[in-house]
Amino acid sequence: MNNMTTTTDTTTATKTTVLEAKGVTMRFGGLTAVKGVDLQVNSGEIVGLIGPNGAGKTTFFNCLTGLYVPTEGSVSYKGTVLPPKPHKVTEAGIARTFQNIRLFHNMTVLENVLVGRHTRTKEGLWSALLRGPGFKKAEAASEARAMELLEFIGLENKAQHLAKNLPYGEQRKLEIARALASDPGLILLDEPTAGMNPQETRAAEELIFAIRDMGIAVLVIEHDMRFIFNLCDRVACLVQGEKLIEGTASEVQGDERVIAAYLGEPFEGDPGAADDAAVEAAEAAADAAAPAEAEPEAETETEAETAADAEVEAEAAAEVEADAAETDAEPEAEADADGDTDAPADTDSDSTTSTTSTEGEAK
Repeated sequence: MNNMTTTTDTTTATKTTVLEAKGVTMRFGGLTAVKGVDLQVNSGEIVGLIGPNGAGKTTFFNCLTGLYVPTEGSVSYKGTVLPPKPHKVTEAGIARTFQNIRLFHNMTVLENVLVGRHTRTKEGLWSALLRGPGFKKAEAASEARAMELLEFIGLENKAQHLAKNLPYGEQRKLEIARALASDPGLILLDEPTAGMNPQETRAAEELIFAIRDMGIAVLVIEHDMRFIFNLCDRVACLVQGEKLIEGTASEVQGDERVIAAYLGEPFEGDPGAADDAAVEAAEAAADAAAPAEAEPEAETETEAETAADAEVEAEAAAEVEADAAETDAEPEAEADADGDTDAPADTDSDSTTSTTSTEGEAK
């Protein structure tokens, strides 16, 4: 038992810190995608990074590899703070693959791996143009190394095939080989088994173990929980950009907060609880202010309705008076009508008298 303890302590003591991220925060305007994440990867380790969709895993990878400049925090490789430039990060010894395959599809398998060797070759522009003995020697060494890596992943027989003609699983392997061509001390794999069938997933798992056995530390993002828990020495879980827990596979998969985060259920200490509380407080303040602001409007509306009612009543009264005036005018109109009737009668009488007189004179 003592010998085993001594061996374990010795093994732990020989491990060195390859990657150390301290307080890495990444903001995009008002959105905080990654918030104060600390992570350490030691030599000979496979560390997993899990979390629901939108948890900030790939954003964190981009901060580690120089694609993003962290808003806050620092990233160190073997004790040296990395500059936020991808080619400098690669030169330092960190390589990565991407969630979406990014191969040169119209180049051969061998040429794709050779692209990954450019950071380790010292030949410059003039050497390449003149193609002297030094260039030819370096080119031969690069091709030999590329073929070794193709043999390592099992694609040496397809070296001259176009990358676009490879099956999906083999394209994933080729991307890993291209990353290994830069001779990294740490490789970051972003969902290496995405879209793979069970047989391809098993082959990827064996490949990652073989990479670890080469002395290369591995940091991997994956959604396949069975794959990640079988593969990793330690697992960290991100939720809404914050690290929720870090520990062994058994510790993480048994944590109720991790299960709740994947199921979308709230839990105590939820990183988003503070944001939710702030939103609720703002909504409550808005609701409290709304009635006070609405009262003057209500009064204004009441006054307007009163004025409208008064106007309607005035119009109604005017109509009543008009009707009354018309009613009073009707008898007068009738009287005038009667007078007009008598006048013609008188006219007829005069007319008759006149006619009689005329007849008498004529006689």
